[in-house]
Amino acid sequence: MNILDKIVLRKKEEVADAKQLISIQDLEKADHFKRTPYSFKDFLLAEDRTGIISEFKRRSPSKGLINGTADVAEVTKAYNEAGASALSVLTDVDFFGGKTDDILAARAANNIPILRKDFMIDEYQILEAKAWGADIILLIAAILTPKQINDFGKFAHDLGLNVLLEVHNLEELERSISPNLDAIGVNNRNLADFTVNIQTSFNLVNEIPSEFLKISESAISDPKIIKDLKNAGFNGFLIGENFMKTNDPGAAIKDFVAQI
Repeated sequence: MNILDKIVLRKKEEVADAKQLISIQDLEKADHFKRTPYSFKDFLLAEDRTGIISEFKRRSPSKGLINGTADVAEVTKAYNEAGASALSVLTDVDFFGGKTDDILAARAANNIPILRKDFMIDEYQILEAKAWGADIILLIAAILTPKQINDFGKFAHDLGLNVLLEVHNLEELERSISPNLDAIGVNNRNLADFTVNIQTSFNLVNEIPSEFLKISESAISDPKIIKDLKNAGFNGFLIGENFMKTNDPGAAIKDFVAQI
């Protein structure tokens, strides 16, 4: 059993527990459930934004603790002020050290799109994302069937949420295309063993249909690579660890953007 299998197994337990604690009706009563989510496309393509989706992540299965002291509101606000097009906030508890309050705090401090970064396996989690103030959900092709991707995407769109599909190879991409997606991200990290290779993005960029926003995820640590990825056809760049591993993630993104 690889790391991804373990995460999904635990996620099923987590979702079952959450359903016992908070009903769908209670989620639908949340203040954020009534708000209209921001358009991912508008912010990603805005001329005064960088295309960077900057991530708040405390830990990961491969690196262990990345940053145990950063304040989510402070860091995400600094990301926003540095020109991030969107924020990615981890909500997985056991493997990434995330929590519900992280998205709520990021939402309270920012007026740009927020991606709920988690392993979505149930429509209940999409309702949670809406209730917590997220604007975008992540669907990971490696853990979902084509039918689940299509159905979850439609469910999210019906709630006004944006949908980012994550793929790792051509096979996942080809079987996962659905009209109920807004963006397709190429994760340069292999979720089975957590190794990274930026070449994955360059190999897949031209295989992504032009109607979708194209995102490169992970393994982006050099500002120069942003230019290469843009030239290849990418609209967005998800960066987390590169900023979070520093003592001051807000200063790190400012320095990074200044070099682009």
